Amino acid sequence: MAMQKPRDYDEFLDLLHQAVYEVDELRACIEDDPEEMERYVPFLDPLDAQLRRLFEDVRQGVLIGFGQSRDLPYMALFVRFERDIPFRELLRTLNAAYREGF
Repeated sequence: MAMQKPRDYDEFLDLLHQAVYEVDELRACIEDDPEEMERYVPFLDPLDAQLRRLFEDVRQGVLIGFGQSRDLPYMALFVRFERDIPFRELLRTLNAAYREGF
């Protein structure tokens, strides 16, 4: 089921904050499970760094390019590991909002 696209910059920021939280939750869940950790290690740290940087850029108002049909920086990583990302729909929704605008 598709998530509702954010209607404005503040809703976009809220969803982005949720994505950062989801990374933290995933990290907490896999810390004690080495088998699961192997599945997420290839993308978790880079995705975390990209989402946190993006969150700060949006929070500070320096992210530009909404509605210009460009992807967010994490999309290359997303495409490669999409099936392993539990909150992929959230990331897909954020990217769609950025590509299409509000």
